[in-house]
Amino acid sequence: MEGAGGGNSLPSTSGADAVKRRVSYFYDPDVGNYYYGLGHPMKPHRIRMTHSLLEKYGLLDRMKTNPCVARRFNITDDCPVFYRLFEFCQTYTGASVDAAKELNRCNADIVINWSGGLHHAKRSEASGFCYVNDIVLAILKLLENHDRVLYVDIDIHHGDGVEEAFLTTDRVMTVSFHKFGEYFPGTGHILDNGYGKGKYYAVNVPLNDGIDDESYHYLFKPIIAKVMEVFNPDAVVLQCGADSLSGDRLGCFNLSVKGHAECVRYLRSFNVPLMLLGGGGYTLRNVARCWCYEVYWSLHVEVNDKMPDHEYLGYYGPDYNIHVATSNMENKNSRKSLDDIKAKILDNL
Repeated sequence: MEGAGGGNSLPSTSGADAVKRRVSYFYDPDVGNYYYGLGHPMKPHRIRMTHSLLEKYGLLDRMKTNPCVARRFNITDDCPVFYRLFEFCQTYTGASVDAAKELNRCNADIVINWSGGLHHAKRSEASGFCYVNDIVLAILKLLENHDRVLYVDIDIHHGDGVEEAFLTTDRVMTVSFHKFGEYFPGTGHILDNGYGKGKYYAVNVPLNDGIDDESYHYLFKPIIAKVMEVFNPDAVVLQCGADSLSGDRLGCFNLSVKGHAECVRYLRSFNVPLMLLGGGGYTLRNVARCWCYEVYWSLHVEVNDKMPDHEYLGYYGPDYNIHVATSNMENKNSRKSLDDIKAKILDNL
């Protein structure tokens, strides 16, 4: 594993170089029991698979582990009503709000809730497998103690619900890297950049099929570096949707687990209180691989690529590794298109 260098580090309260972080992790053992229905791609069972990997890798002992706690909208075709739906919403939303409280109280440097990150839900509408927008509620809680909060979204889908909630404020900046063009939810054009006091506080990075690690970070790092410079957030929320990984059941990007986790590493390097949330991700074994590896980066410890024996080991055959090869799909993001996107966004910032 590479060192945690890079980025324009801000002053830290966690030590001279802040290599070690106090990490607080939220998990409810019942979350994997919730079931969207036969054939539905969203499967909360992936949270239990991730937790099992963390346990067998010995990572739970390195974090403060917290239970998720409990705290009427339109239902659409992709958001079915299922048994104990309200309890499910209470579980993942309560965990994100409690995670925000941990940061507000300075009890942790990094907080993690893989069951959260449901970024499509609106104030009165369920959308895109999302019922309650836990991210919005967590950011509102953070704003009680922080002047400015940065939201970064690396899910393949545009973070429309979060952007809409904070479209007119200059206290929250939203930055979304997503597939754009005949793709759900259909929002997130590069020219959509906020309204009123929030003008230029919404940043949209529209991408095409097949983007790989190199092309992704050709945009991600300079854009995030500029955002950190000009916005200077007091806290960061990173939605780590894993449907941007290569081989995702519903996705069309070509990121590796390392490339996805590099976003976590890079944001961690700025030494700002950080919340990590889940999101999309529909090839279960790769979601668990990715989020387990990103906990390693949060803790800044070494990871053995070969998985330990655990109850879900059979899912990861035949190699049983954390890292898997990306595909040979075509990268439809030309260097010129990337340069044009970068220039436009940096100019706005």
